[in-house]
Amino acid sequence: MREALFHRLTIKGGHFGPNFGMVEATIAMHYVFDSPKDKFVFDVSHQTYPHKMLTGRAYGYLDESRFQEISGYSEPSESEHDHFVIGHTSTSISLATGLAKGRDYCGGKENIIAVIGDGSLSGGEALEGLDFAGEMKSNLIIVVNDNEMSIAEVHGGLYKNLDELRATDGKASNNLFKAMGLDYIYEPEGNNIEKLIAVFEKVKDIDHPIVVHVHTQKGKGYTPATIDKENWHWCMPFDRETGKPTVSFEGEDYGALSGDLILKKMKEDKSVVFVTAAVPGSVGFPKENREKAGEQYIDVGIAEEQAVAMCSGIAKNGGKPIFGTNATFIQRTYDQYSQDVCINNSPVTTILNYSSVLGLNDVTHLGIFGISMLSNIPNLVYMAPICKEEYLAMLEWSIDQQEHPVVISMPGNGVHGAKYPVDTNYDDINTYQVCRQGDTVAVLALGDFFQLGEEAAEEIEKTLGKKVTLINPRYASGLDEKTLDELKKNHSVIVTLEDGILDGGFGQKVASYYGGDDIRVLNFGIKKDFYDRYDPAELMKENHLTKELITKDVCAYCS
Repeated sequence: MREALFHRLTIKGGHFGPNFGMVEATIAMHYVFDSPKDKFVFDVSHQTYPHKMLTGRAYGYLDESRFQEISGYSEPSESEHDHFVIGHTSTSISLATGLAKGRDYCGGKENIIAVIGDGSLSGGEALEGLDFAGEMKSNLIIVVNDNEMSIAEVHGGLYKNLDELRATDGKASNNLFKAMGLDYIYEPEGNNIEKLIAVFEKVKDIDHPIVVHVHTQKGKGYTPATIDKENWHWCMPFDRETGKPTVSFEGEDYGALSGDLILKKMKEDKSVVFVTAAVPGSVGFPKENREKAGEQYIDVGIAEEQAVAMCSGIAKNGGKPIFGTNATFIQRTYDQYSQDVCINNSPVTTILNYSSVLGLNDVTHLGIFGISMLSNIPNLVYMAPICKEEYLAMLEWSIDQQEHPVVISMPGNGVHGAKYPVDTNYDDINTYQVCRQGDTVAVLALGDFFQLGEEAAEEIEKTLGKKVTLINPRYASGLDEKTLDELKKNHSVIVTLEDGILDGGFGQKVASYYGGDDIRVLNFGIKKDFYDRYDPAELMKENHLTKELITKDVCAYCS
């Protein structure tokens, strides 16, 4: 099984450590339980590669030509052994309690098994699920895969209890799970198939909820992955002998640029604090930067709600918090942004990584909903920079200002240098930058679609023989009514481009503003849908997001 994992991961990349650590536990679960009658729900379902091999999908690991047929996560369309599409974290216990309740209402007798690990117990939903499970009176088996890690190191007081339980062979009087009313059993040899079979046979068909706490080794079977667990949580294609990636990316990286600027601000001002929720590496804080930041760095674990609400408190008490995370995880925090941050107008800075159609591309990790989800919350300023210099200027301004909650979308189309003047002060909210003045057609190209807008403007000019107005809107959350009114004087077509879904996005705000005017507004973005394992270039083409297709659509209204 590990050879099959090596075959896929050295060629395609993917979640390495979680799967290498779950091989024996997966074999034991399938040996004891009768899947799919007995139902497995895998939390952070990037742990499911071994499960997929044992449920008819080994071809996705052995046959390179079929790699793309298999999702990196739990996927019911692939197999009856998968019951939910799951890519995010801390959900398996709650989903499993629902399966158990459904079974009980319908007179079923099957085992329901929730598997949770990789730091997911720190998520609020996991604790809510445990709390509810504590008063259930029917079969529910919660397998806690304790590998002592999240993506990076674990954070949170409950992990001190897991340490204590491991140190006492599960006999510590202080037991989080028992405190919630759950039965409990511990297996220290979580990579020993025989021991795991014995413990699973002991709990099979149990008539009440129980936690099976197993101690596993993340990355087991590959020495580099057991030594450097953080960097081997997920990997690019690599050379097995050296452990070095076989795919490299040259040039600057926005994560590193962010980390450098934030560390500089921390040195200048001890009230600057960087907060993340278990994804420090993707937003510029690998281990060396965490060590440099010291107490000005906070990782709350997989608990984005805590991070955002805490940042509001830090800001209200004089601190300058920066929350950095991946856009796909921000949906868990909508209530905190609306209630805790924006109603209170707390000056919290948020950096969103992978907030692009060009970023993560599986259905559970889409970043294309960020603009429509967040930009319509009152008081929140959503900024979309077009280049490195503007990104850094916006980030520095946001850290220093004390008037607004600010979200800054990290460009997803690579690091571009400035071609137009870059402001250092953005106090005049919702003021657009007119980069090139023309007439008839105006292109408002937001954020990392600015370069596409620039190319489209040049293509339109060639076709129409007229100079096109090119605008960097900079803000996704508000309108520059003065500039929009000016455009009415000598423009008949307004084009908007945005890296996100169109529904509720930037372009629709512009179209609504011009609703009573004799002016055509063409919105270019992504159609609202759940996309899975898509090819970014193909999806862009399907949505007319190429310079040629944009030009064709625009010129149809200029003839």
